[in-house]
Amino acid sequence: MRWLTWLACSLALPAQTISVPGLKSRVEILRDRWGVPHIYATNAHDLFLAQGWVAAKDRLFQIDLWRRQGTGRLAEVLGPKYLVSDRIARLVRYRGDWNEEWRSYSPDARAIAMAFTAGINAYIDSLGGKRTKEFAVAGYDPGRWRPEDVTARIAGLAMLRNASSEIARALDIQRFGLDRVREVLTTDPPVRIEIPKGLEIDEIRPEMIRDLAAATRAVRLGDGELDGSNNWVVDGTLSATGKPLLASDPHRTLSIPSLRKTVHLVAPGWNVIGAGEPALPGVALGHNEEIGFGFTIVGIDQQDLYLERLNPQNLNQYRYRDQWVDCEIEREEIPVKGAPPAIVELKYTRHGPVIYEDHTRRLAVALRWAGSEPGGAGYLPALALARAKNWTEFRRAAAHYKTPSENLVYADRAGNIGWIAAGLTPVRQGWSGLLPVPGDTGEFEWQGWLSIDQMPQRYNPREHWIATANANHLPPGYPHVLGFEFSPAYRYQRLAQLLGGAQRFTVADFVRMQQDITALSAKQFQNILRRWRPTTEAGKNFQRRLLAWSGEMAVDSVEATVFEAWLSALGPALFGEIGGRVSRPRLLAELDRSADLSVLGKALGDALDRLKRTWGPESAKWQWGHVHQIAFRHPIDHPDFHLPPRPRGGSADTVMASGWDPTRPFATNHGASFKMVLDTADWDRSVMTNAPGESGDPDSPHYRDLVDDWLAGRPHPLPFTRAAVEAVTVERLTLVPHS
Repeated sequence: MRWLTWLACSLALPAQTISVPGLKSRVEILRDRWGVPHIYATNAHDLFLAQGWVAAKDRLFQIDLWRRQGTGRLAEVLGPKYLVSDRIARLVRYRGDWNEEWRSYSPDARAIAMAFTAGINAYIDSLGGKRTKEFAVAGYDPGRWRPEDVTARIAGLAMLRNASSEIARALDIQRFGLDRVREVLTTDPPVRIEIPKGLEIDEIRPEMIRDLAAATRAVRLGDGELDGSNNWVVDGTLSATGKPLLASDPHRTLSIPSLRKTVHLVAPGWNVIGAGEPALPGVALGHNEEIGFGFTIVGIDQQDLYLERLNPQNLNQYRYRDQWVDCEIEREEIPVKGAPPAIVELKYTRHGPVIYEDHTRRLAVALRWAGSEPGGAGYLPALALARAKNWTEFRRAAAHYKTPSENLVYADRAGNIGWIAAGLTPVRQGWSGLLPVPGDTGEFEWQGWLSIDQMPQRYNPREHWIATANANHLPPGYPHVLGFEFSPAYRYQRLAQLLGGAQRFTVADFVRMQQDITALSAKQFQNILRRWRPTTEAGKNFQRRLLAWSGEMAVDSVEATVFEAWLSALGPALFGEIGGRVSRPRLLAELDRSADLSVLGKALGDALDRLKRTWGPESAKWQWGHVHQIAFRHPIDHPDFHLPPRPRGGSADTVMASGWDPTRPFATNHGASFKMVLDTADWDRSVMTNAPGESGDPDSPHYRDLVDDWLAGRPHPLPFTRAAVEAVTVERLTLVPHS
């Protein structure tokens, strides 16, 4: 009689039937107890229309703000200070053949985008002009969507660092000299830094990147995006079930609402569950019936800045190979709140959009980047990836990934595992891309792209496991150049330690690994401390305490705080003013080979002075959880929308990554809001979390209900089969065609 009990319970659940224009047939939406919608449709059009409708219901203010930032429509509701952002957003949008653009994602991408945005608009229309709580506080209304809005380039541009790195490196050379930069600010992999032929390094100015930085910064009403991630996979020889397990926890800036939205999409040709960005159709990481997939950023150098020489007689011309060439110019009118519409010029050279002009010096800066190519919108290629059924199809779909570049990991029910570094990779011949280059000589042009066959990849390796963590994972002897700015390898090395034993792993083991807070950088520092001979009582005290410390960045650890403050002070103490730019691996390597460790005493003194000034003289108050806290902040600076600060363990060097803005150490703002562990032996045993909650509505029970479990490392089930979904359903919605 169990089915009668289930029927009685299901009939008692909150249920609602809603008429939605544009639907062809009835759609069921079962929302589980954690706020995840499971959408069941009879055709793909209705599936994605319903996904758009649900995304708007749960996250309307968030996705509207993202749409405005991505398409250059912020000034319309926020005023003149956002005109710079709007101009850049319009400047970098796709300008090519739209048929080729849509095909670059999947054959049905345009139809999916049309249905998805129709669903968003249908929900907006259903409000009848009534503002939700966030829009009422912000003082404006949501705008309507076009299918092209999901292809906006700003989100992908925000995850690329190469252009800003080129400017920063040039400024370092101006300030400290080329030899000093070569010596101290080394690259990964190592390469000799050369000033490109014809580049006048003193012409580089910090303002060249100012507008681009402003356009990619998170919007705050009333007042950069970081990236990283881990993923790993083991085959059946290392799992308790004899089938692969896969973990993925992409890192970005932590905020409320969550960056990602979990959804389950079921229709003919579709049965996929996982997370994506709420303003995009589909699922970016998760699993279908046959395969699971996750991602981390690779860090391919996909940008170059070109210094263009302008014609003194005509500033709309630039020099290329001894000829003056006309810029392409588009003029647009941008609505501005509280002011007349602004007319802006969008200017392009052969190298790309002009992001900066100095008419006095007859100089412009153009951005060449992979996102200008067809298919350059972030995460839309997952429309193809999510339907792959095996490694061959997965690898073919990975070729669609353009920007940002991703380490895609793979596992299937047949027992196979794999990895491929996917993303458009420019071929540069005879130059590195580490500095801006002259645009006029024609000597610094990209020579095409690496093919998917040339990208680093592995399939069923003999180690029986694969892990990526934004570090340099290039195979020995790899003949091509991807870039020179990979993340430190500490997280990957820790994963290698944990995966390299003889253990047979379970889902629970992978969950514990995602919460791992052991910093291998601290272990490396302890090896250095053992050789130190301190001469002060403070030095002897903290040497003893740090050597007895586990190296775990735990919330109750004073040693964790002292370690981070000490290392922050060591860069300037060891290298002088340039030391603030030195990577942690370079810093520790220098100390490791140094015979004179007296610098440790000076740096410790500086660190302790700073800790006392900031958090008081009593070291008992320097616990890591006291200084290292996460505050989920809403874009609207309103107390009802923010969450209070919470202590958080981990650091940028731990598997449970928890980074911070260098201008506000150690206030954490970065990590994995979404985490999942997939069990290919039984998808219903998979687990996930999405902090602080699935909803963006401050009045919803799912606005902040997952934050405590996220902090504690308690994931919830990710039900996949209909029976498993029904067992945890707490709300039923039926969408029907508008009569």
